[in-house]
Parts: sequence; structure tokens; C-alpha cells
Amino acid sequence: MSALLGAPLPRQDGPAKVTGAARYAADHLGERMLYGVLVGAPVPAGRLRALDTQAARDVHDVTHVLTHAEMPRLAAPPVPPASSVRVPMQDDEIRYEGEPIAIVLAETLEAAEHAASLIRAEIEPAPFTAHPRRDGAGAEVPRESGYLSAPADAEHGDIAGQFARAEAALDATYVQPSRHHNPMEPSATMAQWQDGVLTMVDATQWAYGVRMVMCALFEIAPDRVRVRSPHTGGAFGCKGLVWPHQIVAAAAARVAGRPVRIALSRAQMYSIVAYQPQMVQTVSLAASGDGRLAAIEHESINVTSVSDDFVEYATMASQTTYAAPAIRVRQRVQRANVNLGTAMRAPGEGCGLWALGSAINELAAQLQIDPIELRLANHADVHPFTGQPWSSKKLRECYEQGARAFGWRGRPSEPERDGPWLIGQGMADCAMGTFRFPSGAHVRLHADGRAVILSGTQDIGTGIATILTQVACGVLGLEPGLVSCEIGDTELPEAGPTFGSSSTMGVGAAVMAAAQDVLAKLRERSGEELGATPGAGALSAAMRSAGVDELIGVGSFSPEDSPYALQTFGAIFVEVGFDPELGIIRLRRAVGRYSVGRIVNPRTARAQMLGGIVWGWGKATMEASRQDERLGRWLSKNLAGVALPVNADIPSDIDVAFIDEIDDHASPIGGKGIGELGATGVDAAVADAVFHATGRRIRELPITPDKLV
Repeated sequence: MSALLGAPLPRQDGPAKVTGAARYAADHLGERMLYGVLVGAPVPAGRLRALDTQAARDVHDVTHVLTHAEMPRLAAPPVPPASSVRVPMQDDEIRYEGEPIAIVLAETLEAAEHAASLIRAEIEPAPFTAHPRRDGAGAEVPRESGYLSAPADAEHGDIAGQFARAEAALDATYVQPSRHHNPMEPSATMAQWQDGVLTMVDATQWAYGVRMVMCALFEIAPDRVRVRSPHTGGAFGCKGLVWPHQIVAAAAARVAGRPVRIALSRAQMYSIVAYQPQMVQTVSLAASGDGRLAAIEHESINVTSVSDDFVEYATMASQTTYAAPAIRVRQRVQRANVNLGTAMRAPGEGCGLWALGSAINELAAQLQIDPIELRLANHADVHPFTGQPWSSKKLRECYEQGARAFGWRGRPSEPERDGPWLIGQGMADCAMGTFRFPSGAHVRLHADGRAVILSGTQDIGTGIATILTQVACGVLGLEPGLVSCEIGDTELPEAGPTFGSSSTMGVGAAVMAAAQDVLAKLRERSGEELGATPGAGALSAAMRSAGVDELIGVGSFSPEDSPYALQTFGAIFVEVGFDPELGIIRLRRAVGRYSVGRIVNPRTARAQMLGGIVWGWGKATMEASRQDERLGRWLSKNLAGVALPVNADIPSDIDVAFIDEIDDHASPIGGKGIGELGATGVDAAVADAVFHATGRRIRELPITPDKLV
């Protein structure tokens, strides 16, 4: 491997994005393309009796107004990658506000939007279940579905006995609200049919997943569907599955016989695609007087729709984080007439650590033990639930290095003042499961020593093209300017989805294998030894000796069941200021230390962790999507009514660093995913810092002034 693997290479896609040359889904035009605008149901439950569409049809440049009566009948899709078993616009039933009931197609966007506003629906309303309040009432066991990827209940050890014998115990309930992803780019799709072949340009995290769904819906072979996703403008999970607008665009294009493009409005992003659902978590801890955990019990209840059971596995945190002889977890759901939830940066442990990390901090205060010492006393040397050894884990180093950089050991027992501000400090664990998906890649080597990486992976703004370039350069010894990437197309080698912090491991390993393969082929064809990282001159000379203009290396990554438990770890320390008169809290500084295996690019890795900490601050102190319980609809379906962190909210004093390690068990790259880890633990650390500053335990997010004054 050349020194470029591990170098802070600037983003290779940066110039195209800052100059506007990068084209996103809504930038693409098809020949004779029609603009599609969806009309959503105005009520959360009922039956559509009639639609008055005449005024819309009379609008100049409107070509079609389609309802469920005009749409083709579609087959059942696989869930996932389809988001729901319910296919849109196939019947007259309404199950959530905003559910598509019609689509207007027009020659111009302005005509389509105006016509859509003229459609009037006659609806027979039905009783509906509103978005639940924050008490977990009416929770039930999830139904069997594609979303139920693990058992709803799991247990080992003598829970009852450990609690009966415990010298100390804690029982508390923690709430986090529903909240929407709000990526910079709203979802958009262009679909067109030609000679029975469907081609789509889509804002997605999983192009091959879109293809899979379309093949099932229209009952056609994979070679009859092509999905392109050259760039996706942020996603955070809401573009990971296939949502109604993608299905309706393809169906409407088939009916119209012309390309159709749907670009969702910001308001439609609240009701047509997903959000992270509200979670009510109860954590019970049993411990000895010196802080050794005897038992952990964790129940998580999340909101889901009436048609599907999305389960947010927050209880994974309690199965993986601390050593305890007895652990019991339960997952439950609350059904409501709302659109379906989905994963959001960071799912699973990221949700569960808000509750578990807060409970651990509360137990530390109860026992008058430093939170780090309590965590060290319960450090899990092996996976607490399965007993598997970790593939790599340097969490102790994260505690020590983070505490030293932050000055944690010198934290005053009482809050200090800085003018009107009371200063509080807190810390928490960070953790994230490691997801690995099969992926493929080719590396095409040209006679002049240039190389092209080919893979069907997706660019969602995280810098994957830069990482893949570094991997190829590391094998071939090339300079970055001699390597280019072609990605985001199902005509390229199949790659896994871009979620679960998985791309560097999966696609990166496939590119490494492809580069090694093309090098081996060149050695065989040319008869030349070539070095470990030969470079452009040696490669082009060998290509001439071989008498070929190009060679293609083929690589793949197919993860097998591992005897090791795979996880990333970290520790986050924060300092906040609290204004007791106004109830305002401000982030003053933060320190994060992380154990994630090899860092391929410290520049992009640092950016990911900084973004994660900002994301966590927004979750902890600002963000919530509220519903009008009377009308069964989301309030403030725009960014004007949603608080998000901006530059003024975030200090420059954020210190992130990585523990030096390589994890060869996770992937040939030696690294693990980092895209979501930085967002974990921040909420619990902030709540602990608020307690330090105010003496108040806040167990419901976001921590806003109304909870402090």
C-alpha cells in the first residue's frame, strides 16, 4: 500500500460541487419530459369517494390528471427495499395525511403546481389514531415483517434475582420525539420508458434497491430497469428505501408514454418520505455499591404506521455496551395514522445510548462515582450478550485520551460561572454497529497508466469517490489525478446500499480487490514483476509490453459470518453554558475520541465526526417534529418552523481524533464505518452537562428553555 492510503486527500468531487457542475436528480431533463406534482390526502384516515379534477384538467399545459383509477395495477414489492407493503395509488383507502391520491402531469412545473392546487377531494372520513403522546400507551409486539431484523425480545441471565439482590438500582424513562431528516436536497426522481425498458434518475442511497423494487412492481427482468444516481444531496437515511414518489413517477411515465419527473417540495418531505419516529425508552439498572452492573433491563417503544411495523432497535445499545450478568430487552411499537418512519443517522445504538448513557450517568451520580470510572468498571471485554470477542476495541484509550484532552479529571463538583453563564460538563459513550454489505467493483487500467474505478455505489455527499480513489492509488501507486470514478448506475458492478456507515468497508474492499486483480493480470500478460505499488510509468510500460490498450480488474467483497463482534466505539465530552434567566444553553466546546480501525482519509473522517457532533447537538437541544393531534398532520412542514443548528450555534473548539488501530477482521481495508458514530452519545453527554450546570435531570429531548426555566 502506498502512503496515500491514510493521507488527508482533499475531496475529489469538491470542484464539481462548488461550481455547480455536479448534476442531481432534479437537474436532469428527459426528451418531452412532463413535470409531476403529487396531490396528498388532506385527512389521516378515510375513503376517497370522488376527486373533482376538471378545473385542473382545464389548466393550460396540463396533459394528465391521474388517480388510482387510471394507474396501472402493480405487484407486491419486497420490503425492504420498498418502504411499505402498501403500494401507492392502488385503491381509495387513506391511511395518513399527505398520502398521494392524485398526480398532475404538465409541460411546465408552474402549470402542474397550479393545477394540483385546484383538485378537490370528496372524502368519507374515518376515525384515526393520532401520533401517540409521550407515554408509550397502547404499545404492542411488532408483527413479523421485513423490518423485524432481530427478535423483539431477548434475555439472558437471572434478571429478577439480580434486581432482588442489588445494592443500588435505577429506573427511568427517556423520550426522544419524532424528527425529520431534512437533507439539503429534497427527494426527486425522473422516470421514462422506452421499448419496455424503465430508466430512472433518482436521489437514492441504494440504486440497486430501487431496481429491485421496480422489477417486482412491474414484473419485469432486471435487465429491463436501469437506475442512475450520479449525486444525492444528503439523505441521512430518508433516501435509503423506495418511497411513494418513486413508484408513482415510474407508473405515471408508463401511462403518459413520456418521461415524468417528480421533485418533492419541502412540505412533502414531511409526509411522503420518512422520519425517525418518537421513542419512549425505559431503562432499569441494578448494581453493587461500587458500581458493578448486575442487570440491565431496557424497553423501547417507537411509533409506526397502521400498515407496516418499522422497528427502531434502540435496545441494541443495552446488548452491546456494558458488561452485565443479566440483560433483558424488549421492542414494542405504537400504531398511528402517520406515514412510516425509517432509520436516521444514527439508528440502533445511536437511539438507545440516549437512554442507556443517561441512565449510567444518573447511576454514577447516585453512587457518587465518576462516570468514566463507572464505565471502566463495566467495560465489556467481550460482547455482553453473545460472548464473542471484539474484532478490535480501544474504548479504554478513548476514555483516557478524551479525558486528558478535555481536562475531565479537573472538573469542578459544582458549576463555575462565566459572566451570566453557569458552566456544566458531561460525557457519554459513543457506539455503532458495523454493517457490511456485498459489493462489487471493476478497475479499468489504460495504456497511459490512468485508471477508472467502476461501481454501482452512490455518492450521498460523504466523499466516497475520494476514498475509492485513495484505495486504488494505494494498490497501483498512482497519483490521485490519474484515477477517476464512475459510480451511481445499475449498469455498473452491483454495490451495496450507502447507509449503515458501510461503504468504505464494502465498496472500498471491492475496489482494493479489483486493483489487485488488474495488477496481477498485467504481471501475467507483460511478464514483468512490477513492484508492490508500481506507479504510472511502470504500469504504462508494462501495458506496452503486454500489447494491450486496457485491462479490467474485477473485485468483490462478500462478508461472511464472523466469529468476532464488530462495533465502533468512542467517548464524547461536552461543555455547555446555561443562562438561568433565559433558560438558554449553548455548546462551548467538545472533545471526541474514537476507536474505528484504519482511517483511510483523516480529512474526510474528521469532517464526518464534526458533522456528527453537530447533528447530535441538534437532536439534544433543538429538533422535534410535532403533530396536530386534532387534525392528524405534521406541523411546520418547512424549515421556517424547525430549529436546526447553524454556524452561530457551534463553537470552533471541537476536538476530534482517532485511536491508532487497524481492524483486519472487519474488512481488508482494516477500517470500519464512521459516518454515524459521531452523532451517538452527544445527547446523553449534553443532558449530563445540563445536570452539572443546573442540577436538573432532563429525560425528554430536545432540552429547550421551557424545560429549564
